[in-house]
Amino acid sequence: MVQSSVLGFPRMGVLRDLKKANEAYWADKISQEALLEEGKRLRLAHWKIQKDAGVDIIPSNDFAHYDHVLDHIQFFNAVPERYTKQKLSPLDEYFAMGRGHQKGGVDVPALEMVKWFDSNYHYVKPTLQDNQTFSLAENPKPVREFLEAKEAGIITRPVLVGPVSFLALGKADRGSSVNPISLLDKLVPVYVELLKALKAAGAETVQIDEPTLVFDLAPEVKAAFKPAYEAFAAAGDAIPSLIVATYFGDIVHNFDVLPAFSAAKGIHVDLVRNPEQLEPVIKQLGPSQILSAGVVDGRNIWKNDFAKSLDLLQTAIKALGEDRVIVATSSSLLHTPHTLASEKKLPTDVYEWFSFASEKVKEVAILAKAVTNPEAVRAELDANAAAIKARAESTRTNDPKVKERQAAVTPEQHNRKSGFDTRYAQQKKHLSLPLFPTTTIGSFPQTSEIRVQRNKFTKGEISAEEYDNFIKKEIDLAVSIQDELDLDVYVHGEPERNDMVQYFGERLNGYVFTTHAWVQSYGSRCVRPPIIVGDISRPAPMTVKESKYAASISKKPMKGMLTGPVTCLRWSFPRVDVHQSVQCQQLALALRDEVVDLEANGIYVIQVDEPALREGLPLRKGSERDAYLEWAVNSFKLATAGVEDSTQIHSHFCYSEFQDFFHAIAALDADVLSIENSKSDAKLLKVFIDEAYPRHIGPGVYDIHSPRVPAEEEFKQRIEEMLEFLRPEQLWINPDCGLKTRKWDEVKGALTHMVNAAKYFREKYANKA
Repeated sequence: MVQSSVLGFPRMGVLRDLKKANEAYWADKISQEALLEEGKRLRLAHWKIQKDAGVDIIPSNDFAHYDHVLDHIQFFNAVPERYTKQKLSPLDEYFAMGRGHQKGGVDVPALEMVKWFDSNYHYVKPTLQDNQTFSLAENPKPVREFLEAKEAGIITRPVLVGPVSFLALGKADRGSSVNPISLLDKLVPVYVELLKALKAAGAETVQIDEPTLVFDLAPEVKAAFKPAYEAFAAAGDAIPSLIVATYFGDIVHNFDVLPAFSAAKGIHVDLVRNPEQLEPVIKQLGPSQILSAGVVDGRNIWKNDFAKSLDLLQTAIKALGEDRVIVATSSSLLHTPHTLASEKKLPTDVYEWFSFASEKVKEVAILAKAVTNPEAVRAELDANAAAIKARAESTRTNDPKVKERQAAVTPEQHNRKSGFDTRYAQQKKHLSLPLFPTTTIGSFPQTSEIRVQRNKFTKGEISAEEYDNFIKKEIDLAVSIQDELDLDVYVHGEPERNDMVQYFGERLNGYVFTTHAWVQSYGSRCVRPPIIVGDISRPAPMTVKESKYAASISKKPMKGMLTGPVTCLRWSFPRVDVHQSVQCQQLALALRDEVVDLEANGIYVIQVDEPALREGLPLRKGSERDAYLEWAVNSFKLATAGVEDSTQIHSHFCYSEFQDFFHAIAALDADVLSIENSKSDAKLLKVFIDEAYPRHIGPGVYDIHSPRVPAEEEFKQRIEEMLEFLRPEQLWINPDCGLKTRKWDEVKGALTHMVNAAKYFREKYANKA
């Protein structure tokens, strides 16, 4: 019999219940017991959804109050000493690592948080010491949650991040030089201990995720799989059977690793991202190994094309037999919204095109039945075929005028009028900026009052005039605070914006929107990605009104804030019927019009954010990556090159590791780059020296994901470190990212210290001159 399987389920709940509970606990509004009870309620609800859908293999330990990798850091006792010495409760220690802790005399920053492969989810990076040890926590979380499900009558398959991936995704702590993979011999016995505990609890199979197998692996990482999985094989029947899961790419280039998994029950592969790997993988399986076929997309919201999936599954069954094939999601459904049933405002025709997590688990179960007995689910198959056909034939998808404009794009439209030296000479004169100019990345706190007023306007409870007046008052506040702080380049604070992509999508043709389709980005932070359903164009200006007003009341240059074409694409749910390069160019043309309009209305500093540029980078080097960088860079340049030399173009990136594609960063030709850097080693900035980068850079000087307010001396120390790698005239001073999730007291405190530190260096270098 063909079984069905889900690799993981979203954590937040129907109404972002986990977000609300976490934030209530952080604000001391609920107890630890109440928070943990809410987590238990959500887990039970999510297991029941999958059981009721008919899924055979249901995951556990996929739930996390903050991040699943952070869970592993804690239950393997890999917590850095700066946290353990604070003697916090286990839960508070956990949150301190995720978001920092500045309370009750304790002041510790968060661990570094980075993107999970090429998704918009962020994981907490294991941070390891030269003298690192590991041990299993008492009553470890994977065992607790397996028993919790068992008590509810559901036998689950626990999910673990595999030992090689856990280490390979980690880093040496500051002051340490350890290569994380060298710690394998210390870590694997703790995994064995955990697996034995799961077996004793009744777990028959464990899903052990090794997603790093889709990378081009360093030799020492590739070599680590053999001893790790030999140790598991040596444990024999004392541990559960293992399904080794990979996702987000193919594993063909790492086939030489697969013999290490010879004792594993089976291998999971992502057949949505790389269906062409199916037959080669089948040939690599052992004589009794199972193939877990990931045919239901864990990363997008389009209804599964049952006919295409069944073709793949029939190929697998023909080669292996029914008992050796599992129908599965391609990855965890963490990256999809909870349920389509919550969406009451989508157009009826469009509604039928989509499938969220709760619907995808049904798709998995239907496919498992259909592959051997299609008549048992004939109604479902026919309805699916009709929905796929309707979308393909819909008039929503095609706009001839957009295609005509794309066909008329010329190479010259991608280039600024002059080189950087000429541009900067004009900008320096026009903007009158000092040494070490200070600015922020764009957004200021989205207070409860802002959200209430936006909600009232959306519901029609206040008029457009009333809402506009409210937004003007918020802009007034943002400008007055920047006056007090004495920043050098202002922002209007973005009080009118719900999200940096959704806001633009709502003003562009070609998008549709949801009301409850939230997806976790990190911790309690959720986003509601818009959905691209057709060709994209801009019917009217999107940001000019607010930026023009802000500039009219500002003493300093006002920065216009836009989200770049690559990020608008990556942080939406994109179409699957048109190549992403086509969608990105359409977005670039729409944004080009906006950039030109901003300049025409007196905005001479314009930031076009591309935090998702790296995220979209194909995970392996080669022709696919080269092609991506070419169209991504061209899209950014097309969006920004229509202005005069005296207008300064900024861009922002949520990372500082550019080594693999620095040539593309340089090719963007932005006048100023701001980058997330506060939790990274300043040595990463060395690439700007090595590559003789001529333009200006603003490495983030503090972590905005944490409520912690760094002391002024911390800012000075960070700037001093940066000046080892950057020229004074090249350096801008700014936070890591936007400040919408922070409170005003946190923002004012941190920015006061930041500005004071910048002034200290300004005076210091002025005296040197």
